[in-house]
Amino acid sequence: MPNDKTAGKHSHQLLFLEAIAQPKTMAAQTAPQGHISPLVDSPPLEATDRILQEIASVGRRQEVMDLKITDLTLASSSIRADIAGFRETVTNLDQRLSTVEDHVAAITDQEEELGSLRAKLTDLEDLSRRDNVRFFGIPEQKEGADIKAFLSSLLTDHFGIEFSPPPEFQRVHRIGPPHKASANKPRPIIACFLSHEQARQVISTAKTQRPVSLDGHEIRVAADFSRIKNDRRRAFLALRPQLRSRDIKYGLF
Repeated sequence: MPNDKTAGKHSHQLLFLEAIAQPKTMAAQTAPQGHISPLVDSPPLEATDRILQEIASVGRRQEVMDLKITDLTLASSSIRADIAGFRETVTNLDQRLSTVEDHVAAITDQEEELGSLRAKLTDLEDLSRRDNVRFFGIPEQKEGADIKAFLSSLLTDHFGIEFSPPPEFQRVHRIGPPHKASANKPRPIIACFLSHEQARQVISTAKTQRPVSLDGHEIRVAADFSRIKNDRRRAFLALRPQLRSRDIKYGLF
């Protein structure tokens, strides 16, 4: 026979199991008289509804966060693609810039070589003109049919130059078309001497003597230089105000 302690123990275990199986019934049966259980009086689903609502709210927020994360991921992918495109563009620009720098360096070298060639051509042109002499102010048609004979007589009679032997010319002609000539501004005459010494003799004599007049026109004599050298001479003469204006005009110095 079990004793009272064992029987009481089994009785408490049975009550505990029944309370777990039927918590509300046991709570109502075991509650003292005059005491109202809160589990019986409170709405049974209120707490559960609140929990479900919170869970649903958390789920909606999670969905919103997932959408935002998706958008950020797409934006990040687009940015990566743009950065890759920018890198490729920068690489192409670097290559083109390097090519342009190489071309610029080559052009600089070519410009230096071209400048040297221009200087040489100018010197060659001036050397080819070293036997030429220009005459300004001779009236149109004054030379007649034989311009060489007229110029030889002009140099002997008006300029007083004594040649030994007599001057010889390779060619003598006026510069420019006839329709541009006028009585006040006749076309200049250019003469190419066969002797360089005779050409220098004419220029040096014209520098030292008084101006020669022919039919009321003052005749000027100048050496024949290239355009580049004439521009340089004019720029140089402009810095020397003591020179006469006619010298600057005709390059006489």
